[in-house]
Amino acid sequence: MAADITVLESAEEFQKVLDQYPREKRYIIPLMHDLRKRYRYLPEQALEMAAAYFQVPFSHIYSIATFYRSFSLIPKGRFTMRVCDGTTCHIKGSRNIIDEVFNHLGINPDETTEDRRFSLETVNCIGACALSPALLVDEKVYARVTPAGLKKIVDEYRGDADEPASE
Repeated sequence: MAADITVLESAEEFQKVLDQYPREKRYIIPLMHDLRKRYRYLPEQALEMAAAYFQVPFSHIYSIATFYRSFSLIPKGRFTMRVCDGTTCHIKGSRNIIDEVFNHLGINPDETTEDRRFSLETVNCIGACALSPALLVDEKVYARVTPAGLKKIVDEYRGDADEPASE
């Protein structure tokens, strides 16, 4: 995994990202959020460079990276699908949505498609109980999702373009 940054960009370019932050521990988490946005996960080499930059042990950086669920050490897809599996969504069929994602994309929760286009997660609640069962794709909420509706949602994001099709 140490080659991830060099594949994506040079260490010198990544150092420019680090240099945007003061060398204070309170900036570790904001840097990690930037890394997550930039790479869709936290590459090991980036974490090693961050530890050196902030002059903290790698174990400190690693513990932060593994504590928060919003961070991942495993590459994620371009689009993250979060199926709400809270009580209301669960009762109204969220398991059917999860099964349908598997049928269309071949992935289970906490997995990513081989082409790194989609990742699937389940979450306890997205705060959209009145819209259940609900699905969140990146920041967009889909209400009252049915298996047939899921196919349309997947097709919307399946195109070759980097962004989903416009509505």
